[in-house]
Amino acid sequence: MSTVIIIAGILLIVYAVYGTVRKARGKAKASCCGTGETVLAKPVEDTDESHYPYRYHVAVDGMKCSNCAANVQNAFNGIDGVWATVNLGRHRAEVLAKKEMTEEAFASALAGTGYKVAGISRAE
Repeated sequence: MSTVIIIAGILLIVYAVYGTVRKARGKAKASCCGTGETVLAKPVEDTDESHYPYRYHVAVDGMKCSNCAANVQNAFNGIDGVWATVNLGRHRAEVLAKKEMTEEAFASALAGTGYKVAGISRAE
């Protein structure tokens, strides 16, 4: 009986250490993106839609949670002259641009993020 108690105690200690290490590395209660913190979408400075003559729908593969959507939105908004909002349910970004954009430009913005451009179309 004492052996069972000792083994249970060891397992409890191992579990506690594991949880502490995950928390210290920022992975406790992590989203699918591997972060324990909420990613906030950064606002764009120019929110006058009339300044953006080009409109796109960009389908994005790999988004699973709101942190994913914020990461994609921030990546696209990092392109000069772009204002993007992401619809997680549709797995796409609605993108307004001050200049004509290519699929390669959007793919380049997502390079290294784990998300991929699945398609792009001009919106009317």
